[in-house]
Amino acid sequence: MTDITLPLPRLSNSERIILEQLQGEEQFGLQLADNGAVKRGTVYVTLARMERKGYVASRQEALPAGAIGLPRRWYHPTPYGRRILDAWKVAEQMFAVDTRAGARECV
Repeated sequence: MTDITLPLPRLSNSERIILEQLQGEEQFGLQLADNGAVKRGTVYVTLARMERKGYVASRQEALPAGAIGLPRRWYHPTPYGRRILDAWKVAEQMFAVDTRAGARECV
């Protein structure tokens, strides 16, 4: 049985963009910022928040012998994150406004 008193989980625009980008393949943070849809300065903050919410999971890449710096962290959506994205897409479609010829009804 589903508890309908639970609020719909929030999904910010940045979180949605990241979940959509991760649908195809696992990516690391700077890959998500490369297309400009998410700013470099916020991508890791957003990913950390999404990981706390359970929307994404990550794994740390093994650092090759002799390499310096921090190893990459690869991100992928969780099943919960996919369900959240799907739910928001359905809600968006349900509340889409038909803008043809001044129509004001939902489609």
